[in-house]
Amino acid sequence: MSESQSVLLDVTPGKMAVVTINRPEKKNAFDRETINRLSEIFDLLSKNTDEVRVVMLRGAGDTFCAGGDLNWMKDAATYTREQNIEDAEALAGMLYRLFRLPQLTIALVQGAAMGGGSGLVAACDVAIAEKSTKFRFSEVRLGLTPATISPFVIRAIGPKWARALFATAEGFDAQFAHVIGLVQYVVGDANELDDMAEHVARLGFSAAPGAIADAKELVDDVSGHKINHGLMEDLAKRIAHRRASEEGQEGLSAFLEKRKPGWAE
Repeated sequence: MSESQSVLLDVTPGKMAVVTINRPEKKNAFDRETINRLSEIFDLLSKNTDEVRVVMLRGAGDTFCAGGDLNWMKDAATYTREQNIEDAEALAGMLYRLFRLPQLTIALVQGAAMGGGSGLVAACDVAIAEKSTKFRFSEVRLGLTPATISPFVIRAIGPKWARALFATAEGFDAQFAHVIGLVQYVVGDANELDDMAEHVARLGFSAAPGAIADAKELVDDVSGHKINHGLMEDLAKRIAHRRASEEGQEGLSAFLEKRKPGWAE
């Protein structure tokens, strides 16, 4: 669909998109151009659900994403308050676009995911990391805070660990990231990373695309909500809508007829 120097997009005939941050010489740290390209690509993918059903996010070379580019942050120090707000809103908007993609999103993480790089991990539905990967919310070491990534990280790991790791900027490994919920799968090396990515992608392709989008929205709407009569009424309406939908009817028919549903063929 599209390609640029800082971010690459490859869409396979099998309806999988691979988004690659392509700045290996900078450890895939993002600057304003990279953020804007990622936003454009996520907007494009969100409008092409018929052509793309699974989205993978990765970094070129030996690092997933080292966070913010140092030159970009140096320039930001000279910005006016209004320019800084605009710049921060661009990053926040990019992360939100990733988080809101209707497709299944998978982060393939190797080397390091620092600062905003860990935010990208948190904004994806599934994260797979090589065991040697290093993580850190490093912002306070620079006199900053992880403000724009915080909603996604807190959702992933909870407020207690977020508070501890944000305030101390302590580094941690992939196994610890798995324990706290930032990463769902830990693998040994690059080959195992690709194998696990293929496994998770197959799971995505076996599920109805519209149901995946609705399931993601369901988690967002129910999380933190008080369980009461109003919530249960809303959930009953949601499942009733799904049962009556074209996907729901096809899924039930396929199950009863002992065949694969149309989206899994």
